[in-house]
Amino acid sequence: MPLPARRRAAAIAVLMCLGLAAHAQEAKPEAPPAESFTNSAMDAPLFYQLLIGELELGGGQPGVAYQVLLDAARRTGDEALFKRVIQIALQARAGDQALAASRAWAETVPTSTDALQSSVQLLALMNKPAEVPQPLAALLRIAPAAQRPGYIATLPRLFQRSPDPKGVLAALSPLLRAQAGALKPAALFAEARLAVAAGDNARALTLTRELHQALPDNDDAMQLAVDLLPAEPQAESLITERLRLKPGQHPLRQAYARALVRAQRPGDAAREFRTLTEATPDDAGAWLALGAVELELKHLPAAEAALREGLKRLDTPAAAGSDAEVKARAEGRRSAWLMLSQIAEQRGDLKAAEAALRQVDGGGIEVAYRRASLLARQGRLAEGRKLLQPAAGASDGDIRTALLAEAQLLREQRDFQGAFTVLEAAAARYPDDTGFLYEQAMMGEKLGRFDEMEALLRKVIALKPDYHHAYNALGYSLADRKLRLPEAKELIERALKLSPGEPVIVDSLGWVEFRLGNLPEAIRLLRQAHAGRPDAEIAVHLGEALWASGAQDEARRLFAEAAQREPGNEVLRETLARLKVAP
Repeated sequence: MPLPARRRAAAIAVLMCLGLAAHAQEAKPEAPPAESFTNSAMDAPLFYQLLIGELELGGGQPGVAYQVLLDAARRTGDEALFKRVIQIALQARAGDQALAASRAWAETVPTSTDALQSSVQLLALMNKPAEVPQPLAALLRIAPAAQRPGYIATLPRLFQRSPDPKGVLAALSPLLRAQAGALKPAALFAEARLAVAAGDNARALTLTRELHQALPDNDDAMQLAVDLLPAEPQAESLITERLRLKPGQHPLRQAYARALVRAQRPGDAAREFRTLTEATPDDAGAWLALGAVELELKHLPAAEAALREGLKRLDTPAAAGSDAEVKARAEGRRSAWLMLSQIAEQRGDLKAAEAALRQVDGGGIEVAYRRASLLARQGRLAEGRKLLQPAAGASDGDIRTALLAEAQLLREQRDFQGAFTVLEAAAARYPDDTGFLYEQAMMGEKLGRFDEMEALLRKVIALKPDYHHAYNALGYSLADRKLRLPEAKELIERALKLSPGEPVIVDSLGWVEFRLGNLPEAIRLLRQAHAGRPDAEIAVHLGEALWASGAQDEARRLFAEAAQREPGNEVLRETLARLKVAP
């Protein structure tokens, strides 16, 4: 395509200026050279070609610029020029052209690792995993040995946003499995990560075990095991064995404890955080995490003690650091005081709760909720609800958070109808929001509107088939009412498959086994649930199963512990009354 007249004139003007400058330079008398220079390898036709390409780009013709500069890159084999061509194509959102330039680069400069790496990255960006093995295999052949594991290790990150993670795993697994020797560990790690992304956790666990066997002291297998733990409970044995052999690996123990929190096992998480506070008593983060878990377990004195220990360490003069560390400490103090306010409120000490809240810097929904809760406890519920109303112009996310907070406030005040009404309006506004639908269903159960509850939960399951809480809630409700017990068990088992080992779901399965009359299995499951999450309701279920089995002394002990932890628990009160057990 010929250069338009205006830009051709501009190019000629530039060249004329350069020519005049050169002519003027030639007219000057020679001066002795101060130093030697290396002449450019660029000849006049190449210079003109590059100039035209850049002018075409500046004139809004990226396609022409691409063709002109790609031809120049091919003729010269200049790698920087190939990079420029790919950049032009990407800026023009022409992925296929960028990939073509990358392949031309690899053909022109067969020894270029940058060219092959560029092809792999572009194929990942364009979600073409089936075409990756060829350039990746070539890259692994020519790259320096020390760099090869790194190229493999980057694969999961390159494809982390792929819409078809199963396709990625299928495309890359054969090449990864073919790796041996020094590349084998990196290949195992990469394939395991891709398997996790594809939802194939069992395969990921197998690969993690192979990696651990190949490199017993390497931390990559431990990182994978921690990430797999909520979905694959068998991964836990790898972590616990490492910690048994090397109890001083505190970062691993902290990651393990946090994974236990994500797996809804606060009892086990508290055990690990306690170990951390004993081993690293100056670690404020470990104390704060322990306080948060103890609060969830309703261990109020232990929670308060841990939080205050954390605050002491946050406020020490030696706690200076970078801006990020200063910000993290400020967030830690904020969280600690919010939790201390909650603890005081649960004890009924509203004055101490308000005093703790005054220590919190800034606002936010958490502070608003704590203030609203304090007002509600003083009989000023309407004022509390006003604090939770979203501001004018609030984002959808802020509006949703505010609606959930208002519903939670009403539920805590046992205004189940009010909470149901708020959630019903929220679900009407956001009809596909499974969070609102699920919470509305839970309020429907509190109101005895079981048909409506079931319809809402089935809608949640239809919208989000992997929402394990919905399966569990429906199955447990049926079991608790002694209805359709085989179906209840099937629903709960489905939930447990989606979230293996989660104590509240194990508790539901134990409860349905109890309703089915399978007493030994019920007790086994309920013990497992109570060990992971020793809250009042699970303790009551285990206690009732033990009571039915004749182990009434152990049952009484569990009832007493539950009463001490949550004296107002409805399930506990109803069970004690039904069994005629003195509180």
